Amino acid sequence: MNRIVTMVLKNLWIVPGAWFKLCRYAKHTDEYPEEEKYRHIQYILQRAVRGGNVDMTVTGQENIPTEGGFMLYANHQGMFDVLAIAATCHRPIGAVLKKELYDIPFLHQIVLCTKSFAMDREDVRQSLAVIQNVTEEVKKGRGYLIFPEGTRSKRGNEMLPFHGGSFRCATKSKCPIVPIALIDCFKVLDQKGSKPVSVQIHYLKPIPYEEYAGMKPAEVAELVKARIAEKIQECI
Repeated sequence: MNRIVTMVLKNLWIVPGAWFKLCRYAKHTDEYPEEEKYRHIQYILQRAVRGGNVDMTVTGQENIPTEGGFMLYANHQGMFDVLAIAATCHRPIGAVLKKELYDIPFLHQIVLCTKSFAMDREDVRQSLAVIQNVTEEVKKGRGYLIFPEGTRSKRGNEMLPFHGGSFRCATKSKCPIVPIALIDCFKVLDQKGSKPVSVQIHYLKPIPYEEYAGMKPAEVAELVKARIAEKIQECI
């Protein structure tokens, strides 16, 4: 059985109410506190994870800054990645997603509730505008998630090259960078079936601005990728 179907069926009794509430938040997002909207999203995601027979091992949540703006950069394995991070990051965050995901029900509502941004990778001007918008939000004290590979790797736990441009949000806002190592997340939604599966989400030690100040975005990209690669090799 498809894992998404399993997630829904095992939580069927909460789906109508949770969906209605999420849609209300998305439609009138400015009328509700960010924390309230985010906790409802986490409630839905955590229920879905349990219902989908997904066992998540999470480490390093203490590395998420408790105040001020910050950037999360993770390797990208599949559609489950952003859901896994949103379900386990205790501070409200937004994300930069490819435009193709913007109109997918549920993801669309999450985007609206979290002030996330859809990026058109074929439109350089629009992409630069998204980077600038994220930078300004981080300066205001918010947290954002970006997948610097730009697209999901189809090589399991092997990463694609990191794009330096996505690190301009960090270099311009001078914020801490928290690398995230995702392991086996591709097995959740990108493989057939709904048998129990185990995944790992590791929030690594933050990289303060002082450590990467003066580095070019491409150099920061290599630094973050190396930290993530080291953790993946350590765990597998």
